[in-house]
Amino acid sequence: MSKMQLLKVIILGDSGVGKTSLMNQYVQKKFDTRYKATIGAEFLSKEINIDGQDVKVQIWDTAGQERFQSLGSAFYRGADACILVFDVTSMESFSHLTSWMEEFNIQAGKRDCVLIGNKVDLNDKRSVTSRTAQTWCQKNDENIKYFETSAKDNSGVEEAFLAVATAALKKKAGAVEEDSVPAISINLNNPKNQKKKEKDGCPC
Repeated sequence: MSKMQLLKVIILGDSGVGKTSLMNQYVQKKFDTRYKATIGAEFLSKEINIDGQDVKVQIWDTAGQERFQSLGSAFYRGADACILVFDVTSMESFSHLTSWMEEFNIQAGKRDCVLIGNKVDLNDKRSVTSRTAQTWCQKNDENIKYFETSAKDNSGVEEAFLAVATAALKKKAGAVEEDSVPAISINLNNPKNQKKKEKDGCPC
């Protein structure tokens, strides 16, 4: 039986876009209508199975306020993937996505990301269209998948988190395979190699 894999996933985006609500809905299946700003960083874990592999997804949530962006390398260290979140009713939160992605790439290196447009339950107040969000993905990284969610109604949440976990697990498995390729060493004191050196005129 294969051992459980740990995946660290970071949620990034402006304050108030619903990062904490998405995490709570995915892990605990609950939604709190009272808004409480996240102070610093916190995380929740959920155990899932992806294609027969047991996985513990550790989801890190951070405050979106500028003053907390100084959490820096300790927060990002060991991250396997990133979820970028904006509020479909807020063009301002959408306009900040590029800087959030750049911050993640600088701190954690380039990793798999998904983009979430949250609060689609407020569709009548929408200011960012699906096409606009998809165009952003194509422009910044064609591998970024886009999902529309409602943390309140729990629509699209499971699919978005599963997509980022699956991509991160696949990449992690590939990295392990690369690390396990045996190195080929040559013993220079081997008589066969010595004869070859003499034949090639090597005086060493």
